[in-house]
Amino acid sequence: MATLSDSHPGFSVDIFQNEYLADGAREVNAIVTVTATGGGTAGGRLSADSARADAAVVVMVDCSGSMDYPPTKMRNAREATAVAIDALRDGVAFAVVAGSHNATEVYPGNGGLAVADHATREQAKQALRKLEASGGTAIGSWLTLAHQLFETRSDIPIRHGILLTDGRNEHEKPDELQRVLDKVTGRFTVDCRGVGTDWKVDELRRISSALLGTVDIVAEPSGLAEDFRSMMEKAMGKQVADVALRLWTPANAVVRYVKQVAPTVEDLTGRRAEAGPRAGDYPTGSWGDESRDYHVCIEVPAAAVGNEMLAARISLLLPRPDGSAEILSQGLVRAVWTDDLVSSTRISPQVAHYTGQAELSAAIQEGMAAHRAGDLDRATAKLGAAVRLAHETGNESTFKLLQKVVDVVDAGEGTVRFRKNVSEADSMTLETRSTKTVRVKK
Repeated sequence: MATLSDSHPGFSVDIFQNEYLADGAREVNAIVTVTATGGGTAGGRLSADSARADAAVVVMVDCSGSMDYPPTKMRNAREATAVAIDALRDGVAFAVVAGSHNATEVYPGNGGLAVADHATREQAKQALRKLEASGGTAIGSWLTLAHQLFETRSDIPIRHGILLTDGRNEHEKPDELQRVLDKVTGRFTVDCRGVGTDWKVDELRRISSALLGTVDIVAEPSGLAEDFRSMMEKAMGKQVADVALRLWTPANAVVRYVKQVAPTVEDLTGRRAEAGPRAGDYPTGSWGDESRDYHVCIEVPAAAVGNEMLAARISLLLPRPDGSAEILSQGLVRAVWTDDLVSSTRISPQVAHYTGQAELSAAIQEGMAAHRAGDLDRATAKLGAAVRLAHETGNESTFKLLQKVVDVVDAGEGTVRFRKNVSEADSMTLETRSTKTVRVKK
């Protein structure tokens, strides 16, 4: 059996907080910046003398009947999948799945995964002619087949899915999909893409969130090829899998929440796995050369002025084949009680920024939900708040998306009016990208 290489990207943990609390205060907030550097090495890769693959990719393409309306949609999907196949690195294990009300392995078609080289890439692109539109949509069956294919190569640490759909998951019940997600969570990651405007944002976000991937809209089918190329290139950049963020807290302290806040907002609180006395692990998925920010909120026992305590020890862990874990980096969150009003009321710029970014994301989603429900007053208030927050936090890309849905009267005050004849594509783009954040300016 192949073993993991001892080399991996270098990880660092930086903690940003105001550790000073007023007399009796209990809530400690910190932004944890995790950075992985050292491209070219591979913590999750197999050793160089092994012939086994270091990563596996399964591309799941919607082939339901609606993909033939217009016919260019299916053609663009085939072309985009071919582009993704061309972006595969030599040695990567891969497969292509056609999804409808059931799932079919289009390539290699033997119940397993092919290994990418010039010949298999060409064979896979020829096999894409089998992608034809018919039938319904049952995404759980697509994920189930992807899981089965990944499981044929249990030696591969990095497993990544790409899922494309143009419609709603109408041929299976929500609880059926949830059972599949419960089964495959932690087994592989999935990036979801919705093409056109007939799919549901919250449905794909549910999948991408559970599987620690991304979700986005490709409003025009002609944009699929470039999007697939970008997704595959990012997948090929992943070097280490299954990194966990471990929080140890002292007796009587409570972790209120753990959220990823950059590059997107993702609440990890409910995904805690207990890891010994007063410690819990939160999944972060696969890493390449990149940096992410996490917001940690801890409630500690109140203490008198002059007291100081360690509120949390934060560690990055990489599992080893023998069941142990390597500590990649650590950081400390402190609490110091003071009667100095200036110190205790100062808000960390990083904490303030990402609190605003999380509020911005929630305001957009609540505003769009209210608009769909016909509550224009609530929708206007929420999107007005979103405009104000985007303006205050410098999130220019989200501000521009908001301007396609509302006319901004006063950005600073959040005064807006809904625009007439807003396109469905603009509404869905705003909602889909509502979780994308900008990093705090250093």
